[in-house]
Amino acid sequence: MIGVYDYTVILTYLSLISSLSGIFCACSGHIRWALACLAMSGLLDAFDGKVARRKKDRTDMEKAFGVQLDSLCDIVCFGVLPVVICFHLGMFAPLGLPILCFYCLAGLIRLAWFNVTAETEAPRPDGKKYYQGMPITSIAVILPVSYAIGTAFPSRLYLLLHIVMLATGVLFILRFRFRKPNSKELALLIVFVALVILYILACRLWGVDTPWHWVLRLVRRR
Repeated sequence: MIGVYDYTVILTYLSLISSLSGIFCACSGHIRWALACLAMSGLLDAFDGKVARRKKDRTDMEKAFGVQLDSLCDIVCFGVLPVVICFHLGMFAPLGLPILCFYCLAGLIRLAWFNVTAETEAPRPDGKKYYQGMPITSIAVILPVSYAIGTAFPSRLYLLLHIVMLATGVLFILRFRFRKPNSKELALLIVFVALVILYILACRLWGVDTPWHWVLRLVRRR
């Protein structure tokens, strides 16, 4: 069979399945579950490289396959899925569509550039690791947080999405150093995003748009 099917790529395959599930959810109107799938893909992507590097006897072909597979998966997970989510949140007007196209194109360029430069980049003397530009996986944090903020101000969610997607796309291709998070920072980030997703899903399960509405009601009563 063509391809690699051992444990070094299983998280990448699961990440793709999660994102496809998110696309199905978004197209069915279940935006909150689509955001949860996006966050899950981000979680799986955060660990797929660590898992792959634990296998010390990987061949050069397996390493190259893993790099290409990861980027191809990322364009679906963090390029296409966020676009589908935002489209179904209302970004289908003449202004929104060019922004979404630019975002996806910027993500594609960034991934291709990373593949070209990853093997030739020299290690830094201080030992710290940096990305060139903001990694495309950052949208797995940015979009759920933006949506959660937008639930507090529903009338501003449409504008917020336009600003966030445009700014994120620019940061993908802007040349600047973005420090890679260490293990502790990554753990804190995962916990933070998990809480945001729980908040978003809880709003849906409780049958309210946002708990902020309770606060507003208490203020008005006073």
